Amino acid sequence: GAGSGSGAGGRLPSRVLELVFSYLELSELRSCALVCKHWYRCLHGDENSEVWRSLCARSLAEEALRTDILCNLPSYKAKIRAFQHAFSTNDCSRNVYIKKNGFTLHRNPIAQSTDGARTKIGFSEGRHAWEVWWEGPLGTVAVIGIATKRAPMQCQGYVALLGSDDQSWGWNLVDNNLLHNGEVNGSFPQCNNAPKYQIGERIRVILDMEDKTLAFERGYEFLGVAFRGLPKVCLYPAVSAVYGNTEVTLVYLGKPLDG
Repeated sequence: GAGSGSGAGGRLPSRVLELVFSYLELSELRSCALVCKHWYRCLHGDENSEVWRSLCARSLAEEALRTDILCNLPSYKAKIRAFQHAFSTNDCSRNVYIKKNGFTLHRNPIAQSTDGARTKIGFSEGRHAWEVWWEGPLGTVAVIGIATKRAPMQCQGYVALLGSDDQSWGWNLVDNNLLHNGEVNGSFPQCNNAPKYQIGERIRVILDMEDKTLAFERGYEFLGVAFRGLPKVCLYPAVSAVYGNTEVTLVYLGKPLDG
């Protein structure tokens, strides 16, 4: 039967299959993984195989692979997955663009505008982690968090766009306020004299759709749960920025490591 890989394809040595698979695109590889257990193991047994290395070389910008943007991803397969979950070029403010590296948002110097972006893929189940960092000045408002598909990604003035309505939840890195439904939900993290965000510092965001919580980490220190009682809808990693020519990078990490 197909499940046991008894056909001619199922008898091909793994090294031969790997060579064939290394010419295929991601959608084709997904189909191949369903053919039989032998093909599935050949594809998913080694996340650094020639198949994933070749797909990385064809799909990702050289800058993304050459710099430290993806340094916290352990394998070629994880890098492909991160690219699938990167900022959407079609779901962002008209005042921002996604750079050639595929992971960094650049905000154009437009006066009196707050501009945001969502990722290509949202989550309605499971546990997910991603990291975000600013690579330029924060300005008066720099918010990281999550948004539904209905949340606006642009508005007039310099405001906390993420958290401005009931469709988004955000943490403003400038004043450490948590924002939702147009209101401040307290300061975060809940400690005295919390350190200010430093440009280039990676913040890890953890979305748990089973517990319906959003939490943050900084420098591998768990800062705590920021939001509870999230709705059972599709939620997207998102950011909003106000400073001209500032840049924000977002990299999807996959399932969070507990500990």
